[in-house]
This record gives sequence, structure tokens and C-alpha cells, in this order.
Amino acid sequence: MRNSTFIIGLVLFELDISSAFSLKDKRRVLSSLKSQMKNKFNVAVSEVGDKDVWNRSVLAVTTVSDSRRLVDEVLQKIINFVDNFHEINILKMHEEIL
Repeated sequence: MRNSTFIIGLVLFELDISSAFSLKDKRRVLSSLKSQMKNKFNVAVSEVGDKDVWNRSVLAVTTVSDSRRLVDEVLQKIINFVDNFHEINILKMHEEIL
């Protein structure tokens, strides 16, 4: 790599999934949320915590670019999207730029 500069944006979401009453319900909601984020924003999404809790989840969402402005825009769109997703509530959120 020759003088390559890149910016990594990360958002961690602690989520409440109030419509889930089983792990199957949780998987259905998260699968929909994750696929929509991947398709709409071209980001990587992974459940990184509370995997065995049926009404909670911790999701990590990342994006990479050579532009800080673009990373900031994508992260803000992701935050707005998750905040407006009808089957979940954001309990905590942490945003980081690397």
C-alpha cells in the first residue's frame, strides 16, 4: 500500500426488541434490520452481544472510506435508520471513528 489513508466508522447499538418473545422472533427482526442496512447503506453488520437474550441485542455496524465526510454521512444515516426502525428501541449507542 502506498500512502493509503482510510477512515473506519463504527456504531455500536444496544437494542431492545420489545416485539420479540423468543429467540426466533429476535432473529426475524434482526435479520430484517441487518439485511436492509446492508442493502441500503453497503455496511457490515454483526450481532456482537446479548446473543442468547430474546429481547435484547448489541449490533456493530461499520463502514470504510477514504473520506471522513462520507463516513460521517453514512453513520448518521444508519443511526437515523435504526432509530426509526419500528420493532426496536435504542437503549445505548456509541459512535467511533478510527
